[in-house]
Amino acid sequence: MTELSALIANTGIANFTAGQLAMLAVCSLLLYLAIAKEFEPLLLLPIGFGGILANIPIAGIAGPEGFLGIIYDAGVSNGLFPLLIFMGVGALTDFSPLIANPKTALLGAIALTGTGLVDFSIQDAAAIGIIGGADGPTAIFLASRLSPDLLGAIAVAAYSYMALVPIIQPPIMRLLTTEEERRLPMTQLRPVKRVERIAFPLLVLGLCILLLPDATPLIGALCFGNLLAVSGVAERLAGAARNELINIVTILLGLAVGSKLAADKFLTTETLGILGLGLVAFCIGTATGVLLAKVMNLVSRQKINPLIGAAGVSAVPMAARVVNKVGQESDPRNMLLMHAMGPNVAGVIGSAVAAGVLLALVG
Repeated sequence: MTELSALIANTGIANFTAGQLAMLAVCSLLLYLAIAKEFEPLLLLPIGFGGILANIPIAGIAGPEGFLGIIYDAGVSNGLFPLLIFMGVGALTDFSPLIANPKTALLGAIALTGTGLVDFSIQDAAAIGIIGGADGPTAIFLASRLSPDLLGAIAVAAYSYMALVPIIQPPIMRLLTTEEERRLPMTQLRPVKRVERIAFPLLVLGLCILLLPDATPLIGALCFGNLLAVSGVAERLAGAARNELINIVTILLGLAVGSKLAADKFLTTETLGILGLGLVAFCIGTATGVLLAKVMNLVSRQKINPLIGAAGVSAVPMAARVVNKVGQESDPRNMLLMHAMGPNVAGVIGSAVAAGVLLALVG
């Protein structure tokens, strides 16, 4: 009987807490959204599954000796995975829409706003505010430098809002625009020469080196990945960066972020405060992008559809796809995807620059 009691005492049934059961439900919801609704499955699937593993009692999978804890220490806590992700994003990203219409870069810059309404330090507030850019890798990189104790909660918040762009953004976009504005057509973008595509990442990196060295880890990785793709002479490396590298790191990063969904770490007032502030920052980022586009239309002869301002957050290409979908609800012939990619890729650069500014100011 003693042995039987010991066996029962070491079962999951005997050791589950109410918090763990609640988090299993939350993680199951993430899996449902990924599989049934196809809300960014590449993110939500590993995050949700990692969260389930993290809430298994006794096993200690998310602890320092567990395999999720080892992954977290190997690439998240030191900021390595975000840099590798940026390299892959650079290889995947076409900057041609931004080069063809440079003024849309303003929409990517303005859609990066933070707030600090809870009792956090200035470093904590800076790390939380970057969530407004909907850029998980940048949020992780900045948090690892400024606020490592909050890294897990910030990573979960940033990736959650990236994945929920199709739910959060459309109501804000409809609220701030009229039906007529959403139907506003845009002219076809000019063709971009190969020499322009090659010069662009080198120019961006050069400006970053001269003006904001703190941002060069992220900007450098992004520009290197993009140069691999646009140079035309390293297709094998570009293919590896946009496929094998980013896929492997996405799996590891998603599981590592999911490891921070353990009930004892996640169900805290501090974490819930970060989630709330992150949501506010993200909504402000979306709104300011749309509003700036409307202001630009007051002074510009060539009108732009204000919906593309919402793509200024750096969730590439999710935000651009959402903009295109909302635009086609008002006019099925309105093709905004390529136009929205301009502020969308500008948002990627802008989030890295914002991280560099914050590091320089409060780091």
